[in-house]
Amino acid sequence: MPINLVILFLLVLVIGVFAYYFFRVSAVKENYELEQFKALFEFATEGIIIANKEGRIVLANPKALQQFGYTAHELANKEIEILIPQKSKHKHVHDREVFTQKPSHRSMGAMRDLFALRKDGTVFPVEVSLSHYKIGETLFVIAFVIDITIRKQNEKELQAKSATIREMNVSLETKVQQRTMILRETLTELEKSKEELASALESEKEVNSLKTRFISMASHEFRTPLSSILSSATLISKYPKEEDFEKREKHVKRIKDSVKNLTDILEDFLSIGKLEDGRISLRYEETNIREFIETICNEKQEDLAKENQKIVFQFEGNEWALCDKYILRNMMINLISNAIKFSPLDGTIEVSIASGAQEIILCVKDQGIGISKEDQEHLFERFFRGQNASNIQGTGLGLHIVSRYLNLLNGTIDVQSEIEKGTTFCVHLPQRH
Repeated sequence: MPINLVILFLLVLVIGVFAYYFFRVSAVKENYELEQFKALFEFATEGIIIANKEGRIVLANPKALQQFGYTAHELANKEIEILIPQKSKHKHVHDREVFTQKPSHRSMGAMRDLFALRKDGTVFPVEVSLSHYKIGETLFVIAFVIDITIRKQNEKELQAKSATIREMNVSLETKVQQRTMILRETLTELEKSKEELASALESEKEVNSLKTRFISMASHEFRTPLSSILSSATLISKYPKEEDFEKREKHVKRIKDSVKNLTDILEDFLSIGKLEDGRISLRYEETNIREFIETICNEKQEDLAKENQKIVFQFEGNEWALCDKYILRNMMINLISNAIKFSPLDGTIEVSIASGAQEIILCVKDQGIGISKEDQEHLFERFFRGQNASNIQGTGLGLHIVSRYLNLLNGTIDVQSEIEKGTTFCVHLPQRH
């Protein structure tokens, strides 16, 4: 290789290395200076607020945020007048517009007192210095804010003529604080009494509403079976002959059914009373859940099922589980009785159980009249009856009782229903081990 090319190569290499280190040092220096300015802004002991020409806040340092009680997000793009007391806002807008037309570096507040407004509404004395800079053609104003509350307090104390006056001021301040405290406590008690009174009034309204609904329901539900009992008892006496046996049996059955209906209503009332009074305690015992629920299904098939109605029972999983048999029986009777009541004469009621390691799922499915979406929202309220169930006997307590039992068992219930296509209730009970 010719010597000239070698020299040229070395020269280019040296220049390249020099350029690399020159720009690297420049970048490090620039970054260092940027960090210094950032530290100056972040750790300054006086508030620094930067606003644009329109008077909207662009940036505020931590000290300013502390002084005014805001977060950076709350102040971003807000007008600077948010930090000015109400009585001074209008004049400040005028002064700000004059300053942006002829910006200069100056202090504010000479020979007069300036005040600023915190987020919580309190006002405090300040000293403010103004400066400005431009980025391109865009003007920015910098305000340096110093809280002079302590200085003002010191000046006030120095103006006191004697220790006696200062003691009187301290004594007066103490009395004001004491009386303020007493007033606050009184107001707190009044507010508490107000809330308690409102709560009691609301409870009274609810109780009155429940009483009205109860009386209306009870008068209707008791009247129907009692009327049937009375009429059947009267008619029995008109069939004394042996050949009238079937007619007598018909009315005896009506009386028995009516008595059974009344017994069910009273049982619902007793259950609600026990639940309301907290008189039901849980009693878990090892139970063959398949046999237990199947027995209930068979009883309901014999006692309640309408003509040609069928109750189909299915089971899968572990047969043995820890259960409160009293509560489980009452819940299943309520759900199965409802399915029978709201299903057609030839309908099929499906009762299924899935007993797993973590939970037991008990489902009752019918082919009945269904429940509207609107009614499903109130389904578990006391005395609630669906709009399409007004002509069917019932207290509106059964599902409410089921939901209260589930609260005791830490269980849940799901409902899926469609008008004229039937309803499925699924109870989820956690397994106990």
